[in-house]
Amino acid sequence: MGSSKEFVCYVLEQFYADCGVTHKSMFGEYGLFSAGKMFGMVCDDRLLVKPTEGGRAYIDEVVEAEPYPGGKPCFLIEEQLEDGEWLSELARITSRELPVPKARKRKKS
Repeated sequence: MGSSKEFVCYVLEQFYADCGVTHKSMFGEYGLFSAGKMFGMVCDDRLLVKPTEGGRAYIDEVVEAEPYPGGKPCFLIEEQLEDGEWLSELARITSRELPVPKARKRKKS
């Protein structure tokens, strides 16, 4: 089923500006980025955040879900979806723990 653009915009509006959260359409769904790192996804109108130790400690009672069949489980965010301060802190914690993306090699012509 893909996510609606309206839901993606709603989720983005919840994050504080200092998080610099952006989105990118990917495979019919959306990746969420902060500090140049993909920290979460919006899939089937659900907010999912990549699992990290700090994120797990911050969330406390974690609910996990697959973003798509066969995908690695992520933290499913439902109850705190309207809490911008909480979501922004989760984005900061998660982004700090994720590795810097590897530079892509240019294709040789």
